[in-house]
Amino acid sequence: MIDMGFLKVIRKWALRDKMPIREIARRTGVSRNTIKKYLREGIVEPAFHAPDR
Repeated sequence: MIDMGFLKVIRKWALRDKMPIREIARRTGVSRNTIKKYLREGIVEPAFHAPDR
């Protein structure tokens, strides 16, 4: 599972800095397909739900 800080960096490089996916993959060590998947999904919130208290 990828943590939210890492996802934020990937999205910043791709969307704001216009860095190519190949360069992001090289810098992070994550495959290009994984980078594409996370950018395509556009997840910006954690996947877990807080329990009711």
